[in-house]
Amino acid sequence: MATTPNEWFHARGALARDGWESVVDGSLPGWAHTGIRVADVGDEPMPLPGGDIERIVVPLSGRVVVELDAAAAAGFDAGAVVTLPGRASVFDGPTDVLYVGAGGGFSLRGPARVAIAEAPTSQRRPTRHVAAGEVPVEVRGAGRDTRQVHNFGTPGALDAAALIVCEVITPGGNWSSHPAHKHDEHIAGHESRLEEIYYFEAAPARGLPAGTVPETADAFGSFVTYSSAAGEIDTHALVRTGDIALVPFGYHGPAMAAPEYDLYYLNVMAGPDPDRVWLISDDPRQAWLRDTWPAQGPDPRLPYTAAPTEGDER
Repeated sequence: MATTPNEWFHARGALARDGWESVVDGSLPGWAHTGIRVADVGDEPMPLPGGDIERIVVPLSGRVVVELDAAAAAGFDAGAVVTLPGRASVFDGPTDVLYVGAGGGFSLRGPARVAIAEAPTSQRRPTRHVAAGEVPVEVRGAGRDTRQVHNFGTPGALDAAALIVCEVITPGGNWSSHPAHKHDEHIAGHESRLEEIYYFEAAPARGLPAGTVPETADAFGSFVTYSSAAGEIDTHALVRTGDIALVPFGYHGPAMAAPEYDLYYLNVMAGPDPDRVWLISDDPRQAWLRDTWPAQGPDPRLPYTAAPTEGDER
């Protein structure tokens, strides 16, 4: 029996455009406030011109060299060329990122795999380099609901106009984006309206014995969204490296890591409300589970802060 395509879930490469593996922007029906670009970047520069859009350059793996145009480099003490050392993989702790405010353009060189978080805005903010050591690392939840959050692009860490960006590591067997929650109504002091992008990667879990994982292993996790009063949505997907889920409204979560695989996602959020703030409402049928966390304590496997040493292979 044929299945109905899910307009809010896109497998790796399904949104390829102009040399990018994936591009999400306002050209997608029903999408307006956020964007993402993902690519494997080599020696040939990949340009992104300035305009009414702010961006954060996030190295997923490898080293990224960013050459700023005059508008992006204005007032930026580090000069027109910024090298982001990056990391071996998304599971090896936080990375340097580069925020480029609206009006500024740049080009990228690798070798690296890189994501660009985007939001349209006419407000100008100065370019800022956030070093890996400055990134707030949060271990959130407890027990099997423990996950690691890198808050490099959240309101408390970065002065952006609209973007709210973070990345989440869920170790094998754990759940994140849990309890399911939403942010699709403007309720002052309680909930904000935010589109959200989930970009996923998965890999064999850290700590598996050497030689355990065959080359044919298919690393995956699972991700769920479901409807709220704001609209109908239904995503129940196996997610793999490069896949993208869009959340225009509705409850989202959990994101589940299979016991043998670690799961990563990059969250990109922005919305139409006047204040740049992340305020959520839990599904009232699931909110109770937060009360169980104090008695459990966090998962001792976290935080992941560096590449595993010999004998601690993924």
